[in-house]
Amino acid sequence: QVQLVESGGGLVQAGGSLRLSCTASGSIFSLSRYTMGWHRQAPGKQRDLVARISSGSSTNYADSAKGRFTISRDSAKNTVYLQMNSLKPEDTAVYYCTGSLFGNDYWGQGTQVTVSS
Repeated sequence: QVQLVESGGGLVQAGGSLRLSCTASGSIFSLSRYTMGWHRQAPGKQRDLVARISSGSSTNYADSAKGRFTISRDSAKNTVYLQMNSLKPEDTAVYYCTGSLFGNDYWGQGTQVTVSS
């Protein structure tokens, strides 16, 4: 089993920055083998992909995140990051870390990000 634990959420003013972290533990072997991602879910809305990084380190972002968010991975620390800059009130959501390998999907418990106007 793989456990994902997010941290770094909080309350920030519009225009500010936050860095979310996701640390993996358990039978993970090597985080570099996983496709890791960040999803978010705002109240009353569906859960959407924000950013993803493949095992080959290619990245892709939701249009709303392009130019503002950066996903990265430190395999030695089994940790994935989401650097979020120029935050907007519409970025307010619970952010979930995800990991996928060979058809197995893992989710963290989520961390709340609130952006005030």
